[in-house]
Amino acid sequence: MNKTIRRASLFTLLLVLALLVRATWVQFYEGRALADDKDNRRNAIETYSAPLGNIIVGGRSVTGSAPTKTGDLRYKRTYTDGELYAAVTGYASQAYAPTQLEGIYTDLLNGTDPRLKSVLDTLTDRRADPGNVVTTIDPDVQRAAYDALGDKKGGAVAVDPKTGRILAVVSTPSYDPSSLTDANTAGAAWKKLTTDPDKPLTNRALRQPLPPGSTFKLVVAAAALEDGLYASVDERTDSPDPYTLPGTSRQLTNENPDAPCTNATIRTALEYSCNNVFAKMAVKLGQDKVRAMAEKFGFNDEEQDVPVRAYPSVYPSDMYPSETALTGIGQFDVTATPLQMAMVSAAIANGGKLVSPHMVAQITDSGGDVLQDYDDEAGTKEILSSSTAEQLQSAMRTVVERGTGTNAQVPGATVGGKTGTAQHGENNSQVPYAWFTSYGKSGGKEVAVAVVVEQSDAARSEVSGNGLAAPVAKAMMQAALKD
Repeated sequence: MNKTIRRASLFTLLLVLALLVRATWVQFYEGRALADDKDNRRNAIETYSAPLGNIIVGGRSVTGSAPTKTGDLRYKRTYTDGELYAAVTGYASQAYAPTQLEGIYTDLLNGTDPRLKSVLDTLTDRRADPGNVVTTIDPDVQRAAYDALGDKKGGAVAVDPKTGRILAVVSTPSYDPSSLTDANTAGAAWKKLTTDPDKPLTNRALRQPLPPGSTFKLVVAAAALEDGLYASVDERTDSPDPYTLPGTSRQLTNENPDAPCTNATIRTALEYSCNNVFAKMAVKLGQDKVRAMAEKFGFNDEEQDVPVRAYPSVYPSDMYPSETALTGIGQFDVTATPLQMAMVSAAIANGGKLVSPHMVAQITDSGGDVLQDYDDEAGTKEILSSSTAEQLQSAMRTVVERGTGTNAQVPGATVGGKTGTAQHGENNSQVPYAWFTSYGKSGGKEVAVAVVVEQSDAARSEVSGNGLAAPVAKAMMQAALKD
């Protein structure tokens, strides 16, 4: 063999070896990445080759699967009462990444979760029958919140204080997830939803933190009582009216100039929502103590999973005293979601103990066998002493019985609450946010709720927590406490 042929043969052998090394690398090292690539069409074909598992509310599936008429995707997702449950289910789309529970439990619902596989499935590499997600949502409470919010832009959450079960998660305006399921029509629906100025895809219950206004006064009151700054909700405070913000000439006044807010007790200050009392209280406590109490309730938690990841509610740091004063009334840079403010009321209603909120009770295999029970895993933290919790419950009852929250009264039930009207825009130039958070108890049943109305058709002068948000909370509590 001459030298030229020998060199060509050696070069060809090296090329073959390089191809073998590359093929081995792709198969064993890059194979998973390629298989999981969002642009890999085969994943969608496999996912929608059979019906998906379902999300269950109140013993009934609110999701389903239907055969497609064209294309290589055999099935598409369907929804029952899609707009009602969109903030819970999210969507599973042939064209877009899944969201909410559909996204979190993708593997369970499409049968690729390893826990679903039998020995035979493992040996044959057969895709298992899909599992189901059993939620904690109460359909009656969900419907009550959705109907009561109506055309308003806002969010609402209801929680069972004793178990942490989330009974309702509602965001309005909503959308129909079914409009996004079919790859052939999803594009037009997506464009319409993402360009809508009302942002219907935003989950306002879990993922839209806004200034909580006077509902945050419950956190400041809790901090003051736990710190011993005041011995009870009926001890008079040292609170001039108006209150001059520290280091400034700005005077903080109250919505009702005739309210008895000068040196008011915590009970009276909650009843009339006295800004001067809680602004000075926050300054006297100091931002660190207020922040510590807020964080016990769940503020500043970057990993608040229910199991959908909720956006963190924020209590700020590194403030001037005048800014700390404004945080005492839920302004400056304080933000909260309805979930967070429902957690505040839940802990107070539950004797100072906060049970981890969750909206999935169990996940099961196709036969109904439980793979994971979230009710059993819900943790409990002591946020407040039972004495502080009882005093705040009592003061919140005063708010509803004769204070700023009378629209939340539920016949035959014990109800406590707190209103909030949060400033919006520079120098409060835009329509304020209306808040209400409360608890209700009747016949052994309990519920804690929070509602924010971001925008409504009401005149600016009519925007208040009692006028807009409290009736929604009332409807939710009535549904949760009914026999």
